[in-house]
Amino acid sequence: MAAATDTLSARQAAEALGVSRATLYAYVSRGLIASEPGEGPSRARHYPRGPIDALLERRARARDRGLAAHGSLHWGLPVLDSRLTLIEGGRCHYRGREVVALSRSASFEQVAALLWTGSEAGAGALLPPRRGETPAAGPAAGPPVSAMAAYLVAAGEGSLATLGAADGIAWRGAARVVEGLFAAAGARGEGSLAERLARGWGTERAGELEAALVLSADHELNVSSFTARCVASADASVEHVVLAALCALRGRLHGGLTDRVEALVRDAAAEGPARAAERALEGGGALPGFGHPLYPDGDPRAAELLRIAGPPDEVIAGLLALGREQLGEEPTLDFGLAALARALGLRPGAGLGLFALGRSAGWIAHALEARRDDRLIRPRSRYTGPPPVGSSAA
Repeated sequence: MAAATDTLSARQAAEALGVSRATLYAYVSRGLIASEPGEGPSRARHYPRGPIDALLERRARARDRGLAAHGSLHWGLPVLDSRLTLIEGGRCHYRGREVVALSRSASFEQVAALLWTGSEAGAGALLPPRRGETPAAGPAAGPPVSAMAAYLVAAGEGSLATLGAADGIAWRGAARVVEGLFAAAGARGEGSLAERLARGWGTERAGELEAALVLSADHELNVSSFTARCVASADASVEHVVLAALCALRGRLHGGLTDRVEALVRDAAAEGPARAAERALEGGGALPGFGHPLYPDGDPRAAELLRIAGPPDEVIAGLLALGREQLGEEPTLDFGLAALARALGLRPGAGLGLFALGRSAGWIAHALEARRDDRLIRPRSRYTGPPPVGSSAA
């Protein structure tokens, strides 16, 4: 057994790994473990214990399917198959289409159709533009997500449509729910969903809202999308699937982060970016809206939102400089949505409202995949409590 030192000799490292020295040297050449020159005349190479222990742990997890699944729940290995979204090489793709490019060329309706059916062609049938409506005055009071939740609760009562129905029925039910969400959030009048939303929110920049909706539409197996899959697998109504996902989105570590970024921006406008950032770091140990584990070089969705928002004012520019220069982190989608909402002069809660409206298309797409799989999502837990007391055996 190798001694518990920081480095091991070649013999000790090979014994710890249970391999020959030739295999040990092959591991080094493949970058699986490290080696470094030792001291003394022989300069015999030593092997840091950390990478060896890490390799042994990966082996153990690969042998233990339970441990592998457990680790996969925390930014780990993929746990299910999906044809919807790929995050790779610092880019995000919907069914093979790069999301930033898609946001510059496709409508939200087309992206919803792409995610639901695999083709943009059915957008007009799924979510046709409204024509001839008289615009209503002003958006609904309160945060958009609260109005959306209230709509889903009311609409879900007695709803018969589930995503396990035939495609045409499921798609029409999904489209009806998305239309209802936009109306609840304040969309008014005629035209596309983005145009109606812009009218209700009092801005002429419908194109920027459209891009934000597309950029927010899906992001692989996040908390809210996984929630949508779980609820859909139980054959729940479309409204209840989306309601459950919306509740997950509002968590402080998921979409609720967008509200925290909006609060940071308001504080920065009132007392300066440096003081607002300092208080945010004191309260949570991180600056909301900066640093994404899947985008070490920066979230391309945030970069696009900042581009379309236009030149940043001193508040946004100050927060960006602090995050980049002092923390070495790039902005996330949440920061981009908050910056766009500020540039457009939207009311508080609009950033998260855009996030939820856009992501509704992705939630439904994930739910459709889960229902087509036709299996209840029911993982097992690894019990870590006290051992059973007594026995029921005769």
